[in-house]
Amino acid sequence: MQRNWIGRSVGAEVDFKIDGHNDNIRVFTTRPDTLFGATYMVLSPEHPLVDAITTKDKKDAVKKYREEAARKSDLDRTDLAKEKTGEFIGAYAINPVNETKIPIWISDYVLISYGTGAIMAVPAHDDRDFEFAKKFNLAIIQVVEPADAEQTKLVKAGKLCFAGDGEAINSGSFTGLKTPEFKERIAKWLEERGLGKKAINYKLRDWLFSRQRYWGEPIPLVHCEKCGIVGLPESALPLKLPEVKDYTPPQTGEPPLAKATDWLKTTCPQCGGIALRETNTMPQWAGSCWYYLRYIDPQNNGRLCDGTKEKYWMPVDLYIGGAEHAVLHLLYSRFWHKFLFDIGYVSTKEPFKKLVNQGMILGEDGQKMSKSRGNVVNPDKVVADYGADSTRLYEMFMGPLEAAKPWSMQGVEGVHRFLQRVWRLIINEDTGNLNAAIADAKADEATTRLLHQTIQKVGGDVETFGFNTAISSMMILTNHLIKQSVLPKAVVEQFVLILSPFSPHIAEELWQKVGHTRTLAYEPWPKFDPELVKEAEIELAIQVNGKIKDNIVVPAQADDEQIKQKALASEKVIAALGGKQPKKVIVIKSRLVNIVV
Repeated sequence: MQRNWIGRSVGAEVDFKIDGHNDNIRVFTTRPDTLFGATYMVLSPEHPLVDAITTKDKKDAVKKYREEAARKSDLDRTDLAKEKTGEFIGAYAINPVNETKIPIWISDYVLISYGTGAIMAVPAHDDRDFEFAKKFNLAIIQVVEPADAEQTKLVKAGKLCFAGDGEAINSGSFTGLKTPEFKERIAKWLEERGLGKKAINYKLRDWLFSRQRYWGEPIPLVHCEKCGIVGLPESALPLKLPEVKDYTPPQTGEPPLAKATDWLKTTCPQCGGIALRETNTMPQWAGSCWYYLRYIDPQNNGRLCDGTKEKYWMPVDLYIGGAEHAVLHLLYSRFWHKFLFDIGYVSTKEPFKKLVNQGMILGEDGQKMSKSRGNVVNPDKVVADYGADSTRLYEMFMGPLEAAKPWSMQGVEGVHRFLQRVWRLIINEDTGNLNAAIADAKADEATTRLLHQTIQKVGGDVETFGFNTAISSMMILTNHLIKQSVLPKAVVEQFVLILSPFSPHIAEELWQKVGHTRTLAYEPWPKFDPELVKEAEIELAIQVNGKIKDNIVVPAQADDEQIKQKALASEKVIAALGGKQPKKVIVIKSRLVNIVV
């Protein structure tokens, strides 16, 4: 996503002469190999040459079209689904490779901010140009032949635009060249004749950094009549916002800081004369681009952060955010961090080690939540009705962290009932004290084994963000413990500890009820015994000729021969064999025994 957003394009700049004028139109194209197929040109409505080359009879129509385009956003203008619009300006350009006169149009799908604000249109090999040419009945000349015969047939019939690589046709002396070689040769050909050159272009543009509001970091610049714009010296930093009673902008349209007159008037650090501070502030992402560095050493008054601490803590281990952050906050942070690395201020090239995009929570109808659809779930109401722990636990139980998931109030109720079962497992609802079943007793083998398996499962799932399966394993343990007549206190304590990251409020309460005075936040994570994690017994399905006939339970350490003997001794298997001798008995460890008759 970042690569596409930055939009590095390798191609060529090509100059087209304008018929009857001394000016040239320069275009940037990633496909100079398709120059012989350029049948018209399109300028952005804002292109500076439009006024100079539009013919008199087209002035009014062009003016009207430019006014309409000015009212649209760049997003609207470049929407691939929208119908193409445009206006012929009456002028013609000369194609530099074959001296053909081609008409010049303006259209809002060409932006002045990208490339040169002008394109050579090759409708046979560009989707947008193809749609435009079809609508305005402009020539379509195929100059690239696909390898696929069916595609070739459709392109020649004018029913398909082919934008891929292929072999050059209708391209003069370049005919027969493959696309990559043609690109190299044509770029060199243009350069030798002074008609163009190899070029690299980027979609990325400067981003407006100033904001006309009070909240935001003040920009440390002053405006001096004598010296112009002057930066504050480091000794005058940090520049802080003035305390104001009124945050609204003045009637003049200036930013709110213009009203803080005492703060506004200052002296120029260069000449000592009267100066005014900059009244715009920085945008919200200015501070958020480097806050992780300040967290390392927040009380340091001399530096952004101590170098030794920075080396210890950086880079950040995990960044969690929505996919849209990729080309916003995450991209800005990387830019800022790389600058700080280049000047030797930080020790790592990248600020973050790992990125995880969490999935979106959808409405109960499976659609993205929006007011217009009426499917927005207010978390405040869910917390009020079911508590913060239930709301939090359900969000983790819904499914994989990365997946989009529909909300379900029935699901919230199910998780809420689970937490109620956990509470009743430990607390007597009548007395509010510990249940009588809880005792300083030793756990039986089955309970001990399941506890250690659960500790291993929850710990492992937390590391891989498998919160939903971690919660499932805690539900299984809860169901087991509910059936026990005696609940060892040590088991209860360890269960509460592994529940605590998921439902911290109820876990903290239960921790105190069990008899602890210090918060569980300082307790170590429970450890599991690798030997106890192993199953003592395993259940295997028995198939006869591919059909399951029985299930057997065997010791986990049983060898293949012991498993075969137990399988063949099953009454259901004996009946299925009907006195016949098996040809093969195949044991698939931990899964099944397959008997072939």
